[in-house]
Parts: sequence; structure tokens; C-alpha cells
Amino acid sequence: MNYSFRKDNDWILIITTFLLAAFGLVMVFSASYVKGLSLADVNDPYFFVKRQFMWFCIASFFFLLIMHIPYRFYQKLSPYIIVMAIISLIMVLIPGLGATVNGAQRWIDFGPLRVQPSEFVKIGMIIYLAQVYSQKQAYIDQFIKGVLPPLVVVAIVFGLIMRQPDLGTATSILLVTLLIVFFSGAKLRHLVGLGLVGSTLFMLLAVTEPYRLRRLVSFLDPFADANGSGLQLVQAYIAMANGGLSGTGLGQSIQKLFYLPEPHTDFILAIVSEELGIFGVLFVIVAYMVIIFRGVMIGTKCKSPFGSLLAFGIVFQIAIQVLFNVGAVTGMLPITGIPLPLVSNGGSSLFITFVSLAILANISRNTIRQKRLKENMDEMQLSA
Repeated sequence: MNYSFRKDNDWILIITTFLLAAFGLVMVFSASYVKGLSLADVNDPYFFVKRQFMWFCIASFFFLLIMHIPYRFYQKLSPYIIVMAIISLIMVLIPGLGATVNGAQRWIDFGPLRVQPSEFVKIGMIIYLAQVYSQKQAYIDQFIKGVLPPLVVVAIVFGLIMRQPDLGTATSILLVTLLIVFFSGAKLRHLVGLGLVGSTLFMLLAVTEPYRLRRLVSFLDPFADANGSGLQLVQAYIAMANGGLSGTGLGQSIQKLFYLPEPHTDFILAIVSEELGIFGVLFVIVAYMVIIFRGVMIGTKCKSPFGSLLAFGIVFQIAIQVLFNVGAVTGMLPITGIPLPLVSNGGSSLFITFVSLAILANISRNTIRQKRLKENMDEMQLSA
């Protein structure tokens, strides 16, 4: 029994998740200890890594717990999850309750813990959309009846996140929604129409706010305003150039010495590149490729429409975050403020990524178990 239990677990997914998160802890400390010392009210080189380690411990506990909870349980909770998600986004906008950092009101403080509700909303939306669209398979080819109704909720969530404002997270939710609709079996013309509407909305939101437009344009030529809108990208380029093939050595980054803003969060990959070189970056990329490949395989093999859509939603949410972050750091995409999952400093992001991957691990475990039971039944029938 115990052997079967161990055999059912997706050890490739589990080990890769914890390995990448442990690597993230090391890099958060390396990238943040100077900043921790510089904070007058802190003066502690371990300040950021201690908080990240606390979240790592909490997230690890919930990972081990949630990977044993049948994923179908969330199907029943879907209506409550989405209501709580919307309430949490409203709470962020209430003066005195929502915490503002760098001009954005995206957090709620609970004592020593600072929580970012939009991170929780990501998995909440995936569960909700997977549940609704799994129930609409009979008429998913009908736009009004099958595709449109859940998009009203998506629009509400998108609007609330844009009030914070957080275009990166809002855009990632739209992209995941489009992918879930695609895997639900919607018609191509419906997907194209939704894509055009989403693209148009994105461009309108980008050009109507000067700071968003500067962010979107600056990545095309960051050196045109190297001390302004292009500062982060220029300093990231310098960090990667310093790192070269083998890196300057762990802890030896120069750019984290107040040249690269927030080196332990959105641009931590630049510090990985500087200190560990191309090999360090390749380790991170390969780890993500393993997680994404496993997620796609899990979604493909799962026989339950809800489980399949849930798996695809989770893995592509992570893939989109990785794409946005790596694209921003390398100058291939605009800077969106999306953290690097499991690696960047940020408790809410780390926790939700662990929870999401724990659900994915449970889907995999359930699928493996069902396959094993079927094989056992077939063998019993043949022997009879």
C-alpha cells in the first residue's frame, strides 16, 4: 500500500518544484542582503530572505496537504472561491485597508504578513473557469450560451485589478482565460474574436496612461532614456554582460549594489545571470520546461474535463508568468512587473505557485492511480 502511494506521486514535478524554490531562496538572499542592510528601520541582511523562508515553510506545508486533497473538491467550492476572490480585490481598494507600495495599491497587511490578493485570484479564476467550461461541453460551440457567461466575471476581475493598477497580472488572466476557452473546444472564430477584443483593450489601456506607454515603448530602445524609463533594462543588460558564461560567483553581483532597482524581485534573473552565468540561467529555464512539460502531459492524460482544464490553466498561468518575466529581463517584452515564479522574492506569489502545483500534483496522482487500477482490473479479468 505504501509502495503504491509513493508510486502514484509525480516525483518529477514535486522534486523540480522544491528544487527551484530552494534555488530561489539562495538567490533572494544573494540579491537582497545589501538592500536589507541599507534599510534604516531594518538594518538586517537577512530581512528579505527570512520573510521568504517563512513563506517557503508555510507554502511547503500546504503543498504537502493540498496534493492529497482530491482536485474535484474545488469544483464544489468554485462559486465560493470566485466570490471571495472578488471581495478580496475590493478590499484592496478600500482606503486604510489596502497597502500602497511604489504607487500601486495591491496588498493587504495582516500583521507581519503582506498579502497580494491578485495572486490568489489567479488560481481562483482558473478553478472557476475550469468548472464552468467543463459543464458547458455540450454547447461550447454556442458563443452566447457556452462561451460568454463566464467572461462577465472575468471582466469584473479584470476591471478590479486594473484599478490597483496592475496591467501585467490583468493581462495574464486574460491570456489564461483565452487558453482555457480554447482547450474547452470553442470555435476558432470565437477565439479570434476574443483575441481581437483583448488586444484592442490592452492597447487602449496602454496608450491612455503615460507611464504605461513609457514602459511599453522603453524596452524598444532603453538607452534612449537610460536613467529614466530604461534604467531597469539597461542595468539588467549590464548584469548579464558581467556574468558571461560562468558568472562572477554567488554573492559577487555588482548591479545589486543599488544600480539595478529591486534586484530580488522582478529582475532577479539578471542577478542569476550575473552571478552564475549562462549555466545558472539554463538551470532555471530547464526547471521551468520540466514543470511545463509535466503540466501539459497531466492535462492531456486526465480524463476528467474539469481536471484537464484545471491542469492546463495552472501550467499555462505559470508559463505566461515565466514568459513575461524572462521577456522583460531580456528586453524582448515590455516590463510588466510579473515576478519569476518560485524564484523572485514575494510571499503571495510563492505560496500560490506552490498551491497551484500541489493541485497539479494531485491531478497527476489521481490519473496515475486510475490508470494503475484499470491495469489491475484488466489483469484480473484476463487471469479469470
